[in-house]
Amino acid sequence: MSFLQRIMCWLALACLPPAATALGGAVVTTEQVRAELVAQASEGIEPGKPVWLGLLVRHQPHWHTYWKNPGDSGLPTVLSWELPPGVTAGEIQWPVPQRLPVGPLVNYGYEGELLLPVPLTVSPEFKGETLVVKLRADWLVCKEVCIPESGEFTLKLPVAAATAAHAALFERSRLAQPRDVPAARAESRLEASGLQLSLEGLPADWQGKSLQVFPEAAGVFDHAAAPQQRWDGAKLLLTLPISAQRSEGPAQLALVLRQEGSAPEQGGLRLSVAAPAWPALPGAAPAPALQPVEADAGGAAGTSSLPLALLLAFGGGLLLNLMPCVFPVLSLKVLGFAQHAQDRRQLLGGGLAYTAGVLLSFLALAGLLLALRAGGAQLGWGFQLQSPGFVAALALLFGVIGLNLLGVFEFRSVLPGNLAGLRLSHPLLDHGLTGVLAVVVASPCTAPFMGAALGAALTLPALGALSIFAALGLGMAVPYLAACLWPGLARLLPRPGVWMKHFKILMAFPMFATVLWLLWVLGQQVGIDGAVALLGLLLALALAAWVFGAPDLKPRGRTVLGAIALVVLAATALWAWPALREAPPASAVQAEAGPGWQPWSADKVAQAQAEGRTVLVDFTAAWCVTCQFNKRGALADAQLLADLESRKVLLLRADWTRRDAAISQEINRLGRSGVPVYAVYRPGAGAPELLPEILSVKLLREALLP
Repeated sequence: MSFLQRIMCWLALACLPPAATALGGAVVTTEQVRAELVAQASEGIEPGKPVWLGLLVRHQPHWHTYWKNPGDSGLPTVLSWELPPGVTAGEIQWPVPQRLPVGPLVNYGYEGELLLPVPLTVSPEFKGETLVVKLRADWLVCKEVCIPESGEFTLKLPVAAATAAHAALFERSRLAQPRDVPAARAESRLEASGLQLSLEGLPADWQGKSLQVFPEAAGVFDHAAAPQQRWDGAKLLLTLPISAQRSEGPAQLALVLRQEGSAPEQGGLRLSVAAPAWPALPGAAPAPALQPVEADAGGAAGTSSLPLALLLAFGGGLLLNLMPCVFPVLSLKVLGFAQHAQDRRQLLGGGLAYTAGVLLSFLALAGLLLALRAGGAQLGWGFQLQSPGFVAALALLFGVIGLNLLGVFEFRSVLPGNLAGLRLSHPLLDHGLTGVLAVVVASPCTAPFMGAALGAALTLPALGALSIFAALGLGMAVPYLAACLWPGLARLLPRPGVWMKHFKILMAFPMFATVLWLLWVLGQQVGIDGAVALLGLLLALALAAWVFGAPDLKPRGRTVLGAIALVVLAATALWAWPALREAPPASAVQAEAGPGWQPWSADKVAQAQAEGRTVLVDFTAAWCVTCQFNKRGALADAQLLADLESRKVLLLRADWTRRDAAISQEINRLGRSGVPVYAVYRPGAGAPELLPEILSVKLLREALLP
């Protein structure tokens, strides 16, 4: 796991309430571990004298914490010290870890008793009779589940007296640490099978032995694939398989060696190897490991071909017009088409302006997404809808549009004079803005073909990625543009008349239906209080729209009522803002997994595969309309669920409604950029099989109940 992935994981864990936090003592006890801050200063605390601190962790049976490189999953223990002036803490002196297989994954860590020693440096600047040490420790402890825990420790050490109560523990920890081998010589080269190493100069009592290899650098090697090794006399020949998702390319590789079956007190060896020139990271081109074993037509393998990806994107854009989230904007386009059906020039201009708005918006959204991902953010298609503030703003916008269509107000009556004049002098501006709005509301939907195309886009260089987003936008805009170019279609519509007024009012109701849906999405993100707060804002906004839009209000009455409406709107916004930022408790989110489903975790997938079970993971979100269609349709079929349960198929649901670094990472690993994603993990299989974005009971039976 790369440094960036670890940072994202810690940020995600920081959003959770710690499982255990103790203040002010030297011991923290949880159901999984007992952690204690201990010290060793056998000669007292003076400049130049050896002083050691350590976190002593005693794990409950079968629970474990992690090494500096945790392997395929997990997080290393982090120690943050608060020391007086003149005293500094060094790095953790990590003991040699053990391999911890979890299904198809391999982690590196510790079980039983563990001491993580840290050397202290005391300078003459330090003064005092007592050394007060404060420590905040964060660790991840795992068994079948993983629990983030933390503790705050305080220890007071006498300066003049010796501190040696844990001398034996520190000695055992010293023996368990890897020792450097300065006489060792190493050569390395890259082959198709992995990194080939030739090591000479190892101690005589190590030669000919079977060894375990632990790379200190995360995100380089395939930990689950055992290194190939053989001895050629005193020379050790190693082949370390490189990870297909490699995220690092260090110039120096630090390796820790341990004899197979050795006791922890026997320690190990540490070697530093100069690495050859690494090939380009997988992010520069589609990684083979990200391709599914099997995929549907909409996610066909081979999206690494740019022409095919462009074709899939164009087809996905066409089908996006059939997705329900785009219906409200299409109703606006139908209204505009009806208004200008008899003026072909204006109709064509509106079609071109709409197309330009769609294309520019897709390119802007793609540029923002690529820039944020380049900065390390784990984001995908529809990422803006993971923000409650954006969802609320979108609901307010559709509410205002609905009120406008009902005739509660006209934009020209509430816009400043220069903006109203701009709309009158540039009528095509409305069509372009409708194109922008279409892209914004299309985000919750993923049409067939889109998943594979967008997944490929996020592995291509910037120019290729932008071209795929442009093809997606062109596909979305083409049907309306074609309608504007087809004269016969305009002749099918009646001439403008009273019917258009009623049709305009009718088109308000799809807007209000969209508001209801966004209210539900917001409720999933921040709870019922947030949804009520948004309703209050909508009510206050409706009052303001009526006051400033009512044509028969006298100026004085409009001024008084307008001031009241603005005060009400401002007060409501101040009241609503905190509720729009609060999140429901984690238990409430997990409860949404649904009957027969469990909340997703990578450990559950690995454990089920190790038990020989097939796993279906539904990567979903409340704001994803396609996800909800499948969730309430094929994925809720009672007979199918009963048959899957009888065949012991594990059903996991990964809810991406709110930003989640672990889910984002897994979606990216699968070669996708957004939801829905339906992945089938089979026991003994390499990469999972990806199902189409639109599911049916028949398709699920064929995939899961062959």
